[in-house]
Amino acid sequence: MGGLQIGIMADSLRLPFRESIEKCAELGADGVQLYAVSGEMSPDSMTEESLYEKKSILKGYGLRVSALCGDFGGHGFTVQSDNEKRIRASMRVLELALNLDCRVVTTHIGVIPEDTSSETYRVLQEACGQLGDYAERAGGYFAIETGPEPAARLKRFLDGLGGKGMAVNLDPANLVMVTGDDPVEAVRVLGDYIVHTHAKDGKMLQKTDPVEIYNYFAEGGIGDMRLEDYFLETPLGEGEVDFDGYLKALRETGYSGYLTIEREVGRDPIADISQAVSYLKSHVITHGCR
Repeated sequence: MGGLQIGIMADSLRLPFRESIEKCAELGADGVQLYAVSGEMSPDSMTEESLYEKKSILKGYGLRVSALCGDFGGHGFTVQSDNEKRIRASMRVLELALNLDCRVVTTHIGVIPEDTSSETYRVLQEACGQLGDYAERAGGYFAIETGPEPAARLKRFLDGLGGKGMAVNLDPANLVMVTGDDPVEAVRVLGDYIVHTHAKDGKMLQKTDPVEIYNYFAEGGIGDMRLEDYFLETPLGEGEVDFDGYLKALRETGYSGYLTIEREVGRDPIADISQAVSYLKSHVITHGCR
């Protein structure tokens, strides 16, 4: 297996673009994931000059873009009346990714229902079918982030789409914190679809319907105080993700992409991310992935 690479969600550092890229390089990352839904990385804000500037900064620090985050929040693609606009915007994020020599855009699509005959399931299949067809033609991927549903249900959904344009961003902490699904088994179930991963850890505090959790996200974002009753995101190695098993499973599937550190909470994200880089490097070397 080729060497796994360590990425950092640059926005987790809460620094301006140039400073965040400099810090990612200083911390020992191989690549960065960037939010591209608003602000200076938004396709609406990007000019030829600013794109050239961003690429020059990345190249200057020896970093590649592991993925763009094209998550527009809300209820994902579950509301049909919103989807035409959201699909167009998502396609523009993928175009930007390709211009940054990156093939992956990660996103939450909403909670996939268990009932395959439901209207929500049909709406999601239709939207993701359009996105997947576009991505496949363009040579990229829209990667659905794990968490809102068990891995087996996500695989069934993807199998039903056909094609290769819709893929998976495997976030082990989301599975632990929200669905109670086993991330190690999730890697085995979704292995053929995984094109990007997050390195994140956490604990479930109280089990509830994932629809309720993601409604809170839609209404108040990650800072919604109601979420504190249900899960806790922790520094790497301090939660319930079995990283030894997780990395072993990734190796067995043949995955050789990025382990991208995401830290959405905490008072000192730079310290937490620095610790996470050290943690991952020691574990990756231990498991013979470099």
